[in-house]
Amino acid sequence: MYHEEAVTEELGRIFAEIADSVGCELVHAELKGPILRLTIDRAGGITHRECELVSRQVSALLDVEDFGRSNYVLEVSSPGLDRRLYKPSDYGRFLGQKARVTTTDPASGHKATVVGTLRGYDPDAATVELEIETEPEKRVVPLATIQEARLVPEL
Repeated sequence: MYHEEAVTEELGRIFAEIADSVGCELVHAELKGPILRLTIDRAGGITHRECELVSRQVSALLDVEDFGRSNYVLEVSSPGLDRRLYKPSDYGRFLGQKARVTTTDPASGHKATVVGTLRGYDPDAATVELEIETEPEKRVVPLATIQEARLVPEL
């Protein structure tokens, strides 16, 4: 089984510059075994052409740089409709949208998953406010307890 490895800060910065050069934002970069996965986005969505441009430039860079891996597979894609929320600012960016949020209680280690509408994001308090249909009050969730959050597409 492959484990996710962090992409170095320097490579992440370079990948972000490459994405920016084609009018996109680097949403996430991960290295999982031999697979280097880059997720890019922009307002209005990503086209196959943008993925191709980023892929070509990153491949050329890694051919020149000492990437440390002789064989790797590069995947460049859009976040998709059920995009994962990676950065704290993503919670503010997608206010008003439904999300599936999995949290872990720090004391007990108990995991819980809820679906609710993102109603607030407080970067100073590092919290997210969720409106859950079955609960009378909005739930305030500390970012530190969130294991994973994904948008729920409403089609």
